[in-house]
Amino acid sequence: MHAPTLKATAGDAAKLAALRWRQVTERSGDNGRDRDAFVESFATWTIDHLASHRPFVAESDGELVGMAWLLVGERVPGRDCRRRQFGDVQSVYVVPEVRNGGVGAAQLTELLAEAAAIELEHVTVHSSDRAVPLYQRVGFDYGRAWLRWARD
Repeated sequence: MHAPTLKATAGDAAKLAALRWRQVTERSGDNGRDRDAFVESFATWTIDHLASHRPFVAESDGELVGMAWLLVGERVPGRDCRRRQFGDVQSVYVVPEVRNGGVGAAQLTELLAEAAAIELEHVTVHSSDRAVPLYQRVGFDYGRAWLRWARD
């Protein structure tokens, strides 16, 4: 199943928020408290962050069935390169009913085309072990040493 993938707009914010709610409650097993407050807050956050967090959605029969987010950040300018941007893939999700049908790969392909079009230096992703093969199929590979600090 290949659902059409497109770059989302502010008009998709409420649907993205509902899909994010489904993602986090599916993962936590929580049936969800305060869904309406979360959806409202997340929709507002989406609109406020469209410049830095670019959402891509997959649709089927007018419903969102997947999303992927591209964080675009600025690096410190260099002597020869004043504009240095990078990307990070975040919150890739496909509803269970259409998983393993190419939706996630289609979303990532569209997201990476955007990354190339805006000339990002690199794009990273923090992946679960289960999703690594998907990222590798669309062109991700293990890079040089990458260090991470995490708050306890």
